[in-house]
Amino acid sequence: MPSFRITIAYDGTDYVGWQRQAVGVSIQALLEDALRALDGRDVRVTSAGRTDAGVHALGQVASFTIERAVSADALLRALNAHLPDAIRVLAAGEAPPTFHPRFGARAKTYRYRIWNDDVISPFERRYAWHLTGDLDLGAMRAAAALIEGRHNFASFQATGASTQTTEREVFASRFDFHASPADRQSLLLVYEISGSGFLRHMVRIIVGSLVEVGRGRRPVEWIAQLLASKDRTAAGPTAPAVGLFLVGVEYAGALAALS
Repeated sequence: MPSFRITIAYDGTDYVGWQRQAVGVSIQALLEDALRALDGRDVRVTSAGRTDAGVHALGQVASFTIERAVSADALLRALNAHLPDAIRVLAAGEAPPTFHPRFGARAKTYRYRIWNDDVISPFERRYAWHLTGDLDLGAMRAAAALIEGRHNFASFQATGASTQTTEREVFASRFDFHASPADRQSLLLVYEISGSGFLRHMVRIIVGSLVEVGRGRRPVEWIAQLLASKDRTAAGPTAPAVGLFLVGVEYAGALAALS
């Protein structure tokens, strides 16, 4: 039976997240429904990460095995024909049966978007956290840099989440700032973070904490103190899902060519 790897983009606004749920529509359920129509049986789809309700993806990776003989191009067309417009399969290719999109990943990159102005464009409201008031952008950049490296990120994990270890390595953590073309006073703040792996809500809690620094409520060095404390209650709020995107997943060696 052929195994396939696909790259998927989706607008997560109207979905309960990646993972199939008892109530609500998930990305996984819609993909598995489309594959059932194609293969005539239940097909289990595994992803590189379980994005939460409202979170978007530019390059989610998933894999599955089907019985039907089909080319990668035909598979891509068939899936997109069955999926809603908010979900698109961007690429498909055969993968080794041993390929696992989560455990085989070398790095993941997430992006978080903040619209900093009194009024948010209606075309941005589904894809950015709207924040009013002045932010100290220099302090936010300096604080973001403290996230880089190998740390225990227990302070940045959702309460009640269970994992074997809360230690992760962050390869890059940075803010970029872009003036709005329509209004030079409006700022789009784009935070990107790449790492070996992420805890539940980790990126959103990091962003919420960096905003606390930007608002002048906490000093830059507070981020280092949070890492040392391993205490979720000491960190900032969880930023809303609306601004978060899974940008892409990287693989090593021969698997990288399947991206």
